[in-house]
Amino acid sequence: MMHWGLSHALACVTLAASHAALACGSSLGQPTRQIDSPQLQLMYKTTPDPVQVGRHFTLQFALCPRGQAALPAEVRVDAHMPEHKHGMNYKPSVAALGQGLYRAEGLMFHMPGRWELVFELRGAGTPLRLAQSLQID
Repeated sequence: MMHWGLSHALACVTLAASHAALACGSSLGQPTRQIDSPQLQLMYKTTPDPVQVGRHFTLQFALCPRGQAALPAEVRVDAHMPEHKHGMNYKPSVAALGQGLYRAEGLMFHMPGRWELVFELRGAGTPLRLAQSLQID
């Protein structure tokens, strides 16, 4: 019969915890992009990649809470062009796939330039807005 010591058990717990942290969005495949906040990490992937002007694309994304943070009850995705002061011509839909995975469909960047992709997260706490700039040519 094998006996594991306390240090071995703690090492296993630490390894499992670090593996879970590294696994955020691992099911999305590559390439992925990342947005960080103190409350959570967001990993996302576009299909197709790169996004093409005037073509619909989808977003697959993972939300990984940090510390005591929880997954949001509501997630919205949108995009706008700050320099042109307008958004997309389409309103995307977001579906929760479970375990912090989501899929947004119906996105289209109808003109080239700098777009800001925005994730709005609402839950029990303060709403959180995560954004990332993308150059679309």
